[in-house]
Amino acid sequence: MTKSLDLGCGASPKNPFNADEVFGIDLRASLDRRIQMADLSVEAIPHPDGSFEFVTAFDFIEHIPRVLYMPQRRNPFIELMNEVYRVLKLNGTFFSMTPAYPNAAAFIDPTHVNIVAEGTFPLYFGDADSSSPWGIIYGFKGAFHTVSETWQGPHLLTVLQKIPLAEAPSYKNGHAVLPPCNP
Repeated sequence: MTKSLDLGCGASPKNPFNADEVFGIDLRASLDRRIQMADLSVEAIPHPDGSFEFVTAFDFIEHIPRVLYMPQRRNPFIELMNEVYRVLKLNGTFFSMTPAYPNAAAFIDPTHVNIVAEGTFPLYFGDADSSSPWGIIYGFKGAFHTVSETWQGPHLLTVLQKIPLAEAPSYKNGHAVLPPCNP
């Protein structure tokens, strides 16, 4: 039985992967028992580790701040991606659909505080052509494979797959550490 979690779901969680069970999280209280109330800018995802085959975020990521001071500096976007990694099962899928740069839709809404662009997810959380995911510098503790990144109008659609940390490179001071060569 497959399970999916829709972040910022509103009144009805979306189910693009046709999971058997669908749950949601939203800022607003709901009478629907499948939807839990949480502010994911400052709270953890209220589900146990490895609970879902799918996590989705439709028009949601742009509302998660990159930096907050409460009173210490926090990186809510990085923390959210750690949480997504935590609640996904191994090889689970994260799907994000968000208005992105350079489209005006990314900037028009004053509640859009996290402007993403093509490359944000692969460079910070995935396996882009860099020596290390940049998110590690800010506390990212997971590992994703970037399955795809495409455009649909002003929206950037990103699909990431959770991979074991053992498959991710090791990092020291933000740079990949390669195993020693054995002659």
